[in-house]
Amino acid sequence: MTAAAGVQIAAVFVWLGMVAAISFLEAPLKFRAPGITVPLGVGIGRLVFRALNIVEAVLWLVILAALLLRLADASVAQIVLVVAVGVDLGLGALLVRPLMDRKVLAEGAASGVPRTVLHGGYIGLEVVKLGLLAALGVVLLAA
Repeated sequence: MTAAAGVQIAAVFVWLGMVAAISFLEAPLKFRAPGITVPLGVGIGRLVFRALNIVEAVLWLVILAALLLRLADASVAQIVLVVAVGVDLGLGALLVRPLMDRKVLAEGAASGVPRTVLHGGYIGLEVVKLGLLAALGVVLLAA
């Protein structure tokens, strides 16, 4: 295994763990903490997901750079999965999350407000991203 492949594998699994921990543990659990109101929880979530998206972009660039360094040895599956996870990240971070932020800033985050299609779309993108990262990790380990 080359150093680039090792870095790529490490970045994939660090990213996978971050998405699982933040999107599927921290995000829903924060609203159950004593004293957390919906507006406070939404405010925390906006900060956490903005930071997560920045770290994700850095990890994707690391994965992409490692892929480019070993492009001659990369499989079609590896290339497709790296591109797909980048597209998923881009849709969530550059399209859906900013739209959700604008909605919250315009309408506020009052309790009892139902989740929107945007929220469901973001969750869907996170589920897909988790699957893509897991598949990429398996494909890289098998190479």
